[in-house]
Amino acid sequence: MKKITPLLFLLILLKTSGLAQDPAFSQFFASPLTLNPALTGKFNGIVRVAGNYRNQWPSINNAFITSTVSVDGGILKDRLPESDVWGLGIMAMTDKTANGILTSNYLSLSTSYHKSLDENGWNQLGIGFQGSYADKRLDGTKLNFEDELDQQGGWTIPSAETINGHQVNLHYFDMNVGALFNGSTNGDNNLYLGASAYHINRPKESFTGNSVYILHSRVTVHGGASFPLSSTSSANYIHFSGLYSRQANATDIQLGGAWSANVNNDNENPINFYVGSWVRFSNVTDAIIPYVGLDFNGFTLGITYDVNVSSLKTASQSIGGIEVSLIYIKRASDGRKSIPCPKF
Repeated sequence: MKKITPLLFLLILLKTSGLAQDPAFSQFFASPLTLNPALTGKFNGIVRVAGNYRNQWPSINNAFITSTVSVDGGILKDRLPESDVWGLGIMAMTDKTANGILTSNYLSLSTSYHKSLDENGWNQLGIGFQGSYADKRLDGTKLNFEDELDQQGGWTIPSAETINGHQVNLHYFDMNVGALFNGSTNGDNNLYLGASAYHINRPKESFTGNSVYILHSRVTVHGGASFPLSSTSSANYIHFSGLYSRQANATDIQLGGAWSANVNNDNENPINFYVGSWVRFSNVTDAIIPYVGLDFNGFTLGITYDVNVSSLKTASQSIGGIEVSLIYIKRASDGRKSIPCPKF
């Protein structure tokens, strides 16, 4: 393919398609079904509804806009051991690149099973599977190529590119798998470690028909911990989490944490306030990511802003990306004991 004008769109498309980096969230912990299929149904409650919105580098003509919505929960609880969990979930995601030149839509179904390793249920080992249907559209009506440029600086010459002026679609089926250990030493703290692999069947992509690209698998290792700051009170917690993800030659590392406070001192219906920060490394230091969050009436609202510190800050005018997550968990009222679950 010849050079696309403006050149920046080409660089963005190469980042998304040629290097095949999956959409990613700074609040990776708030998008469980894009992080690890084994997180399906792994929460304290009956049903979880999660939504995420991310606008990365908006000053570069809305370079990446990603949105997800998911619903998951436990099934057959009356037929399982009390501390075991069988989860089932569905997720939809859309990712728009370069102001909608490339649009990717995904619909995923996932399931997981978590087996208790002790009589308290504090330690569990789980495995999850996910199947996805992908639909991608490249809008050639929004592209200009160098062979269209006339001597007056207009785009009047017909292009020889086959996708010029046309929309090109591709579809494929994808498979993902994950595993998760979730543990606690006393029922108040939580430690977890997970690993996932996406695109294990390595689907093929081609927009031009002249060349076929095999989508590389994305392998992620992630973990975290939460501890109360006092042995006599559970009003304040400290949370840590991080991940390492690799897809082809692209790596993504995030490390950070948050402090939370129960501001209404109500353990049954708490209002928790969170403040923290994460740092992302993508071969170089990429961004500092401050975070604020709030729990109220079963909802968890999280807001982050990527403070771009890489060499791209010149092109982005130091404007990184805002991200918002909103999770609702319907709590159980059947008297079952609460098991600490991953939160960050």
